[in-house]
Amino acid sequence: MKFFVLLLSLCITLVSYAAEKGMMSPKSDLRTTQVDIQNTLGSLPSFMKMYPEEGLPGAWEEYKSVFINPNTALSGKLKQLIVVGLAGQIPSNECSYMGIQFARMDGASEADIRDAVAMAAATRHWSTHLNGIQYNEAEFAKETSNIVSFLKKSGSTAAGKADMPEEKTIEVTDAQTAYQDIKRTLGSVPQFFRQLPEASVAGAWKMMKTYQMNPDTSLSPKEKELIGVAVSAQIPCQYCIHFHTEAAKLNGSTDREIHEAITVASLTRQWSTVLHGNMIDERKFRGEIDQMVRYIKMKHAKDVGLKSNHQKKKKGV
Repeated sequence: MKFFVLLLSLCITLVSYAAEKGMMSPKSDLRTTQVDIQNTLGSLPSFMKMYPEEGLPGAWEEYKSVFINPNTALSGKLKQLIVVGLAGQIPSNECSYMGIQFARMDGASEADIRDAVAMAAATRHWSTHLNGIQYNEAEFAKETSNIVSFLKKSGSTAAGKADMPEEKTIEVTDAQTAYQDIKRTLGSVPQFFRQLPEASVAGAWKMMKTYQMNPDTSLSPKEKELIGVAVSAQIPCQYCIHFHTEAAKLNGSTDREIHEAITVASLTRQWSTVLHGNMIDERKFRGEIDQMVRYIKMKHAKDVGLKSNHQKKKKGV
């Protein structure tokens, strides 16, 4: 306790000293931040003007370091697709619009965007079921572990690849045929499937197998599971966080990629709150996003042109 008091006293002394000597200059930091935002986005968006002046420098630095930094673990496109999926189920019209425009700018196709939204919807679907039935968390973790072990032994991370080629395809038409296919694909039938109403089992399993676990969709299973992790983290849903984290790792995700997906989710939720809390005019917001996209594209084209001219000069062309 004495050490804590001493440490606190030292921190207060250092802060006071820095303030007296002019080492802390919030106004200067704010002006620097505002200029950087304008240089990066082409203008200072109205929703950023509504952010407390003391908090904007840190908020902008984190946003820029995660979303605009080309040296992160996740691609710019995937980060924006996480925003798209997340925003769709918050829900946040503003973040959905911003995520879609920036994702397209980063090369996302319309199929990619639909995949991101569908994966977020599927995650929300299972979160609602698991939390609604108050499923035992220890039992769920055990079942997840069994599924992962089975898929690893079968040499597959995708449902379509887990089927044995010498076996006939099971036509899923009802709960009983779904249970058979689930057991062959996952090694067992998890109890959370058995606790679904029988009328929904076949459709729920088809959705999981032919979409979520399908390696041939526009987004890879790894990308879909990272979206699942991000959505789960901010619902929040302990079941889904555990499942999608394990599934993401099974599909090749690193801890760094998983943590980055979660950070993207937290920042999306932060700015969604800012937009809703300040009752931002949606029409004006969309206009500002469109202006940002035009500016960034123009700036990128200019940078590419300058780089090309520089290389030509070096080669003596």
